[in-house]
Amino acid sequence: MIIIIPAYEPDEKLIKLVSDLKSKCNFKLLIIDDGSGEKYESIFDTASNLGASVYHHNENKGKGAALKTAFSIIKNFDDAEEIITADCDGQHTPMDIIKIAQCIKNNKNKLILGVRYFTGKVPFRSILGNKLTSRIFELINGKKISDTQTGLRGFSKSMIPWLCSIKGNGYEYEMNMLLESEKYGYGIKEVPIETVYIENNTSSHFNPLIDSLERFVFK
Repeated sequence: MIIIIPAYEPDEKLIKLVSDLKSKCNFKLLIIDDGSGEKYESIFDTASNLGASVYHHNENKGKGAALKTAFSIIKNFDDAEEIITADCDGQHTPMDIIKIAQCIKNNKNKLILGVRYFTGKVPFRSILGNKLTSRIFELINGKKISDTQTGLRGFSKSMIPWLCSIKGNGYEYEMNMLLESEKYGYGIKEVPIETVYIENNTSSHFNPLIDSLERFVFK
């Protein structure tokens, strides 16, 4: 089992996630620094000292590019039959990540989505952005997905060639993944997870409205 964490200009929440995961499970952690720069070297050094493997992009290429870099690295691993992607901003709890890991084992060759139901204190722009993309996805694809924007996803290693072939280097990559999954024979399974927004998600580089629209415009 390996967990991929793409990170661009992360804060201490990345260190906390790595520390919490290392204390609760023995999964390998692969962090892709998407060109964050010298200012963030100490964050990545600390994550590395905690036991995570860290790879660096020389420049900011986008979340999709970071994920594809990770998948390209993992395809050469012998012990990574199950793969999870998680965000670095504290939105995904270790327990929910473990929940996704357990689900992958029972659902080979399916795209596992950790879906939020946006209960509690959630920024309005996040609710609106997710509802917008979910509705547009349903109109385009004829399928309903509860949370199209979730970054907590699970895969089988056999899916890597497809994951590396999906178009898009930015946030649109994750939407293209959903749009293409059934075409390539990969069903989608939703797993409920906790809705977490720390400090209104101010550390995230994702704009729920603008980036939501770009997911479709540039797909």
